Amino acid sequence: MSRTSAPPPTDAVTPSPDSALTQGLKQRHLSMIALGGVIGAGLFVGSGAGIAAAGPSIVIAYGISGLLVMFVMRMLGEMSAANPASGSFSVHAERAIGPWAGFTAGWAFWVLLCVAVGLEGIGAAQIVTGWLPGTPEWAWVALFMVVFLGTNLAAVKNFGEFEFWFAALKVIAITLFLVLGVLAILGVLPGTDAPGTSNLTGDGGFLPNGSEGFIIGLLASVFAYGGLETVTIAAAESENPVKGVAGAVRTAMWRIAVFYVGSMAVVVTLVPWDDPQVAEVGPFYAMLDHLGIGGAAEIMNVVILVALLSAMNANIYGASRMACSLVARGQGPKRLGRVTSGVPRTAVLCSSVFGFLCVLLSYWRPDDVFPWLLNMIGAVILVVWIFIAVSQLVLRGRLEREAPGRLVVRMWLFPWLTVLALLAMAGIFVLMLGQPDTRDQLMATGALTVVLIATGLVRQRRAGRAERAGEAERAVRD
Repeated sequence: MSRTSAPPPTDAVTPSPDSALTQGLKQRHLSMIALGGVIGAGLFVGSGAGIAAAGPSIVIAYGISGLLVMFVMRMLGEMSAANPASGSFSVHAERAIGPWAGFTAGWAFWVLLCVAVGLEGIGAAQIVTGWLPGTPEWAWVALFMVVFLGTNLAAVKNFGEFEFWFAALKVIAITLFLVLGVLAILGVLPGTDAPGTSNLTGDGGFLPNGSEGFIIGLLASVFAYGGLETVTIAAAESENPVKGVAGAVRTAMWRIAVFYVGSMAVVVTLVPWDDPQVAEVGPFYAMLDHLGIGGAAEIMNVVILVALLSAMNANIYGASRMACSLVARGQGPKRLGRVTSGVPRTAVLCSSVFGFLCVLLSYWRPDDVFPWLLNMIGAVILVVWIFIAVSQLVLRGRLEREAPGRLVVRMWLFPWLTVLALLAMAGIFVLMLGQPDTRDQLMATGALTVVLIATGLVRQRRAGRAERAGEAERAVRD
């Protein structure tokens, strides 16, 4: 076995290679991170483009993609409960496939999170400059970066506390939206009449733009679910990692059904799918405005700002822990993995700097480098999901033979649903090739993935040769 590979599982939970990290997250932190992880700015704003393309059939699109995400989370939960590690799926890929796979999945995800930090910072700054015109966007991004850099450089419990309250605000907000929407659909909200099915069947029907519109909506819905993986990264630093992962995964189904599928159903029932506001300012704003709720724009701006800041905080955390785990397994520069007082401070700093560099590129090179960067991360989450599914196929059999007691969470109908999920991911790649915008994303992500795989294979072979040379030298001495 190469020195860069993770050890195989045993009956006892194997200490993760990043065990220098502290277990400072409480169960309430982990529960709320899991709950809030599915509520991002993509739901509040990005879903509008999907509705504009697919019409009322967006409900089916979110249902299909949500089912795929449930399968992925169940697979990831099975492996993470058996072997909690802040490297999460990167560690599992290394155990199942080899060091090159852990290297590829881990660093691809790190790039994704760092670029996302920059994008979220830009979005949050745009909201604040709308309130305070004349102030520079980059200064607000820098302020947010400094705040969350400080949060993540301190003890992990500070990150957990910030994320707990951010997630709580998001959950309260979307719950209020859903309650208001259901009351309006039933016709019991003062000043509203029950819409019936007029918005679902009128203006072109349930599938107004045909199969092509549905495909665009389906692709948009798939990428709205990013962020769920963070809970399995955070679980390694919680008081009870196995219990935390198991609880988060087991509640994933109703969270996805309520927050995503439920909210889409409420919106398209109340608001005509072709209302310009749905795509321009977001479906939730359009719903509040349709219900005559004053200050709808400002309410939504506050909610979206909270969602963006929450995502920034979580992504800096996730990127730093992934980098720390990779370095601990010999998959990156050693200095990046230095842990001080239970916190990988160098990794936190580097991840934040990379994110801010992406912000600067949006100003310096907005027409070439920045769009290329965005395309490069466009399909990374699908690449990660494929590694998760393949890893679970391999590790499930190994666990059943060697440590069946560690299968606290089990993937449903194994191996059939795992194979079905892989086929669905392949189908999404085919659909992406058929759309000009997503085709560019797929090609750029493919190039990044190939470079990482090649680098990982070279590193693995060098490590193998070094290990064999070391063994031969020891044999000669003996």
